[in-house]
Amino acid sequence: MKFRTAMPRRAATAFVWMLLPALGLFPGAVDAAQGAAAEGAAEAEFFRNHYFPNTEVLAGNEMRVIALGTGMPGLRKSQASSSWFVELGNGDKFFFDLGTASQSNFAMLQVPLEQANKVFLSHLHIDHAGDLDALWIAGWVAGRYEQPLRVWGPSGLTPELGTRHFLEMMQKTWRWDIVSRHGKLPAAGAELEINEFDYAKAQTVYAENDVKIVAFPAPHVMDGPVSYKLEWSGLSFVYSGDTAASTLYVENAKGADLSVHEIFPLPAHLRERFGWNDQMADFIGNVMHTSPEAAGEVFALTKPRLAVGTHFYNDFDTAQEVQAAVRSTYDGPLALARDGMVFNVTKEDIRMRMLVGSEHTYLQAIQAEQFLELERKPGTGLSDWLRDSMLFKPDSMELVPQELSR
Repeated sequence: MKFRTAMPRRAATAFVWMLLPALGLFPGAVDAAQGAAAEGAAEAEFFRNHYFPNTEVLAGNEMRVIALGTGMPGLRKSQASSSWFVELGNGDKFFFDLGTASQSNFAMLQVPLEQANKVFLSHLHIDHAGDLDALWIAGWVAGRYEQPLRVWGPSGLTPELGTRHFLEMMQKTWRWDIVSRHGKLPAAGAELEINEFDYAKAQTVYAENDVKIVAFPAPHVMDGPVSYKLEWSGLSFVYSGDTAASTLYVENAKGADLSVHEIFPLPAHLRERFGWNDQMADFIGNVMHTSPEAAGEVFALTKPRLAVGTHFYNDFDTAQEVQAAVRSTYDGPLALARDGMVFNVTKEDIRMRMLVGSEHTYLQAIQAEQFLELERKPGTGLSDWLRDSMLFKPDSMELVPQELSR
């Protein structure tokens, strides 16, 4: 598939050549006669293998899936916790899980926050929901002013173990933050639309704009977790969340275009690098999660166009061993996910690249005229004695509410 770019060629070339030495793609020594050819080849290779946000437009029948987090609960710089972002050619955008630290990777995509307000949680472990509050409140601050964050998630064995209770408690937890911004940001962005559904049955939980998302149960730790299948325009994306190898996944994921399934670290890695004993490694790796060999069996039974393994520490010295274990039971198309992997999916092709994005993106700012038009609410400003302590006060104290409810 030809790479579609809207970046001006001269600017793109300059940007590429600034990055090539750091990535080891520029030939160290070429003579003058070879220089032009080597430069062109290196540039072409770089563009083939990398995705630059905002430089290409999705085709009307194309789906783009981006790995925002592929790691585990233990945070580290190289991998955020579980999160996947899906963009469709019709303009729709969806998050599947929002694990801790994943929002820093999302920021590199430079997607306007008002366009990214639909979240589907597989379950309520911190490595799958830990950044939900960041997207909710920081997203409100950064431009999702006129609409709530819409969240879908499963029920639990009891009401307090369900998504609704989780979100209602999150609203209470962040009450100070929300109240402090009343009258300074449009109120709609502080709202949450809560869509809890029964975890115990396969069902359509979303059907809008010709997109259908089905949730189905996933056996993981205790009742409550689910997996998801998104279908649109003849394409399908299936996301396991956390799960043991399951007939439920096999039934719902057969023939998927992109099948993203968890692969837990090998028992040897759990013992040697995590310090677990044999019993702990076996139970958590094979009963609560999916071993690499079991994941391979799931892929073999479902036969996706591309199988993607996630949820393990993907390092230079672990990836080959994990891949070999998967390959012992599966010989089809396979990718082992890393943060920033980008998959463009059409009926004709699946293209895999790596994200090249800035770590220095800026949040949007509310316009001054909009700020001045907002209604100031009592109880959201400073007490007189705190306001009097300010060394420098605004020219117009109208910006600082004068009354504080007692």
